[in-house]
Amino acid sequence: MPSDRIPLAHPPHAQTAAQSRSKALILAAVCLAGMMMPLSFTAPGIAIPAISKTFGGSPLALAWVVNAFILAFGSAVMAAGALADRFGRKRMFAWGTVAFGLTSLAQTFSPDLTTLIVLRTLQGIAAATTMAGGSASIAHEFEGPARTHAYSLLGTSFGVGLAFGPVWAGFLIENMGWRSIFMTSVVISALVLLFGVPRMHESRDPDAKGVDVWGTLSFTALLLLLNLGIMQGPQSGWTSLPTLALLAGAAVFLAVFIQVERTHPRSMLDLSLFRNRRFLGAQALPFGTAFSFVVPLILLPVRFIGVEGWDPVHAGLMMVALAAPMLIVPFVGALMTRWFSAATLCLAGFAISTVGMLWLANIEPGSAGSTFAWPMLLIGIGAGLPWGLMDDLAISVVARERAGMATGFFATVRVAGESVALAITGAVLVGLLQGALLNHLSGSGLPVVTLSNTLAAGDLHQAGVQWPGVAHAAWVSIYGEAFHDMALALAALTFIAGVIAWLTLRVAPAAATSVAVAAAAQPVLCTAKAED
Repeated sequence: MPSDRIPLAHPPHAQTAAQSRSKALILAAVCLAGMMMPLSFTAPGIAIPAISKTFGGSPLALAWVVNAFILAFGSAVMAAGALADRFGRKRMFAWGTVAFGLTSLAQTFSPDLTTLIVLRTLQGIAAATTMAGGSASIAHEFEGPARTHAYSLLGTSFGVGLAFGPVWAGFLIENMGWRSIFMTSVVISALVLLFGVPRMHESRDPDAKGVDVWGTLSFTALLLLLNLGIMQGPQSGWTSLPTLALLAGAAVFLAVFIQVERTHPRSMLDLSLFRNRRFLGAQALPFGTAFSFVVPLILLPVRFIGVEGWDPVHAGLMMVALAAPMLIVPFVGALMTRWFSAATLCLAGFAISTVGMLWLANIEPGSAGSTFAWPMLLIGIGAGLPWGLMDDLAISVVARERAGMATGFFATVRVAGESVALAITGAVLVGLLQGALLNHLSGSGLPVVTLSNTLAAGDLHQAGVQWPGVAHAAWVSIYGEAFHDMALALAALTFIAGVIAWLTLRVAPAAATSVAVAAAAQPVLCTAKAED
């Protein structure tokens, strides 16, 4: 006899369990996306020697394999956040993930270096869109302590990608070739779209009205011309017409950007913030971490593979010493604000990185791997202290009603600063190599520019082809001398950034622990949290 009792289709406890599983999958999807961003940033650094063997190209061109990604990301990050607020965070996350996966797939079939660089640019824009939508979606899906925990997991996933991305990239390059590194992002993108996106809830800002298009375009042109001008300097001379034209163009677009921001009704940057001394001081922090951490993260694999003669797997394993502290130290630094001011911790961190960089500068080529590991670990620990405090400091030094704008601008400065730092360091290295070549080699018709570009790419064999008769040991010595001087310059810039930050930020009160811990979870390639 059938029962006349109607069973509940979804008991309350089942609904709660289903909602928890759904939120867990959403968070896992965003964390996977967060993990593949640093992989896309660091893996090409390991792959540059292999890419050079496939396509050739000068260091000026090869540098854009890395620079194009972060330049595009830095230019698009604020616009991507505005678009996510207007058209929907879930929608922009999904579109960004699809574009990221497709551009990654296309890179595996790149026929030449130019195509690869164009695809890297498009991938950077897709990455900005993905992270803008993903970070804002977390803010919509979680509240209170759960939101803090979610962002801490996002930061941890970024740290995992940063620490172990070079190892994975080295393994793939050694066994399947450099093109295989981009297939990892294809697989991760597919998993995100399959398991995470369908469970997301759409959210948007009902008051969002549009994007500062002219401000975005002028800022992008400013960054592009500035980077090109810096990189062109050692190639044709700092007083040459091409270099001066590029730098002058950057100055023109800076003036255009300022004028646009002064007159636009919904400008992406309130210029009055630059009257705030502490806000200006906060901008020194991303430059300090760029010179002390991001630049070595990209340049050291070139030395390890090209000059030290290590295979990609060995080089990738060595990079763990530099990147692994990012898994722990930012959180430790945030907790230490109970006893020390954030400004003091930032100065201490940059001082530790400076010591590590000075140590690294004095390591001769051909030294054992363990000799490199200790200074790299010291650099990573030092960079980790300000890393987790920067976002909170960028917000806390301005009035609360300006926090959103300050955060968006700081995220842009953070990523754009890395691009400029890489361009400056690359130009300095090429210039130092030119001086070392003139000191050590003689002969009329010495192709100084060509040789310095080749050595900067770590291709000592090709240098021997271009200028026969020079022993391999001589090329190693020339590179070692230039690297030593470059590392000293990086140490000086790192310490200067720390002093500037301490002098300008020391009057600010220490951040609350809970806020600082949440700030520590913000990755370098992540936009500011959106407020619902």
